[in-house]
Amino acid sequence: MKEHKEIVDTTRVLKIIELLEKEYSHAKTALNYTNPLEILVATILSAQCTDKRVNVVTKSLFKKYRTAEDYANADLAELEEDIRSTGFYRNKAKNIKNTGRMLVEKYDSQVPRTMEELIELPGVARKTANIVLSNAYGVIVGIAVDTHVRRLSKRLGLTENTDPNKIEADLMAIVPKSQWKRITNLLIFHGRNVCMARKPKCSICTLNKLCPSAFKV
Repeated sequence: MKEHKEIVDTTRVLKIIELLEKEYSHAKTALNYTNPLEILVATILSAQCTDKRVNVVTKSLFKKYRTAEDYANADLAELEEDIRSTGFYRNKAKNIKNTGRMLVEKYDSQVPRTMEELIELPGVARKTANIVLSNAYGVIVGIAVDTHVRRLSKRLGLTENTDPNKIEADLMAIVPKSQWKRITNLLIFHGRNVCMARKPKCSICTLNKLCPSAFKV
């Protein structure tokens, strides 16, 4: 019975991806970056903050801090001011500075290429690690679960969990690995444009015939 359910869910999730692909063929990470260190820092800053605001901050931040050493040696109070508008700036600044220090001391100032190493860095959980690995290195080992992926996965009936790690595991069980990176970007774009947290636009949603939550929220 469980195997049959997984087959049904896989079939449905492939249809979801197909429909979203028609709407958001251009979907990709909205964060601006040019190297692994930049996408790492940008993703840490994106917690509880819009990508648009992060891009405004990093436009000058990445000119000021170019290496792991720059972050490791940064004056903490100054770094806090540099990223203040992203919210939770004290904690983020501390994590970024300590991450820079760990990169210098343990990884020869390079951003690691494995999940196990990345999640050891301050402020880096699986979501951030997945984003860095897939976008910086083309390494796909999981599915990045941000607030949009979390919300839409629940509404679409793809998971009953609320914990991001459990949601990721549920999605990995039914989404083909070739689509792990893609489904994150598609769900994020759909979450921003149609399936918003407070007032989802169910009437115009391309997924409303597949979504058990359609017209009920």
